[in-house]
Amino acid sequence: MLHNDSIVALATPSGAGAIAIIRISGEEAITIGNTVFKSIKNKDLTQQKSHTLHLGHIIDNQKTLDEVLVSIFKGPNSYTGENTIEISCHGSTYIQQQIIQLLLRNGCRMANPGEFTLRAFLNGKLDLSQAEAVADLISSDNEASHQIAMQQMRGGFSNEIAKLREELLNFASLIELELDFAEEDVEFADRTQFHELLNRIEFVLKRLIDSFAVGNVIKNGIPVAIVGEPNVGKSTLLNALLNEERAIVSHIAGTTRDTIEDELVIGGIGFRFIDTAGIRETEDHIERIGIRKTFEKIEQAQVILYLLDSVQYSVNSVQFSIEIEKIKNQFPLKPLIIVVNKIDLLSEDQINVLQEKLTTHSVRLIIISAKNNIGIDALKNQLLSFVNTGALRNNETIVTNTRHYDSLLKALDEIQKVKYGLHTNLSSDLMALDIREALYHFGMITGQVTNDELLGNIFANFCIGK
Repeated sequence: MLHNDSIVALATPSGAGAIAIIRISGEEAITIGNTVFKSIKNKDLTQQKSHTLHLGHIIDNQKTLDEVLVSIFKGPNSYTGENTIEISCHGSTYIQQQIIQLLLRNGCRMANPGEFTLRAFLNGKLDLSQAEAVADLISSDNEASHQIAMQQMRGGFSNEIAKLREELLNFASLIELELDFAEEDVEFADRTQFHELLNRIEFVLKRLIDSFAVGNVIKNGIPVAIVGEPNVGKSTLLNALLNEERAIVSHIAGTTRDTIEDELVIGGIGFRFIDTAGIRETEDHIERIGIRKTFEKIEQAQVILYLLDSVQYSVNSVQFSIEIEKIKNQFPLKPLIIVVNKIDLLSEDQINVLQEKLTTHSVRLIIISAKNNIGIDALKNQLLSFVNTGALRNNETIVTNTRHYDSLLKALDEIQKVKYGLHTNLSSDLMALDIREALYHFGMITGQVTNDELLGNIFANFCIGK
């Protein structure tokens, strides 16, 4: 891939709109823009200052395509670090294509996915983790994922990694120096300080690795399976949570034959609710397929909402306790909320008795009426309690990228090898090998160590124009 030519792409979403922005980047970007642009004040774009706006027309062989506003950003003070112009035109798809085709005829080529951000990385405007955060920011669809992406794009994560890498690199240099004086048997690296550094690096790496459990679900949404026997109100609950008639509701047991999924943002966190087929013994072939899918979704879910019919258990407290224990044993490893539905069908005395029963159990139990929207807010608050948002409030670094997570695990493994070598008085040359490997994995995160295949995999997932 060439990185010294001029590239062009639509920087706004494709389709008609009020305005569209066409971006050009490259050494000749301003010159190319000047050949197709006629300023209303006869300005030469190549002679204008950076970060200025100019009104005029795009001209194609004396034919005026559109009245536009051109923004100039001269390298290195631009997003890509290169000369860049942005043409703000009217949002007609015809106008967009005509201007892009005109620029292609005048020396530009179409940008590849993520090529503007790739150039920003290659020109030192962003490190690799910040570049990846750009894609996360674009795809963020709730407050939490947006906050994490912004924190990473500002360099919070990469600064933390870079500091650890620099300290380790300093000690690595001293260890390497000892190899040059192996015959003199001297030590330039203070072993006590080195041990303290390794402990600190190990602590930070473990904290970052642990944060991935939170970061991954925040980034991708938390899957919540709504489970229970037929006709306990699972579809009604889904509709109540989403505040719309998303699922068909009927008094006929077994109405839901397939899983229904939809997303909802609660307190800035994305949740993906999955309404499942009711679990029961059945001879209906289609319903059995739906029940099998229910168990598949339960495996994929992060949280289980298990619905019970309050009318069925409002009288028989023994059976209620047996059912609670059975459900607890069925989902020992997943966060579980047992939701007792249809309290609108109970008398006030029955509700009071039911609430007394609920206090005797150690699981999370909530009583609701999905039909009348009673207890839904309490249920939402309980779902939020499963997410550790303390790190978000404290602006701590949270890892959301699987590639970063993998590199952190490998770096931790190498650091622990170095610690073991230090404890067992391993020779400096063997310890140096493990240190180099740890430095390599640190570098893979920020882009100090890269290859074309890695960059291709990362930027292929970007949208064209970014």
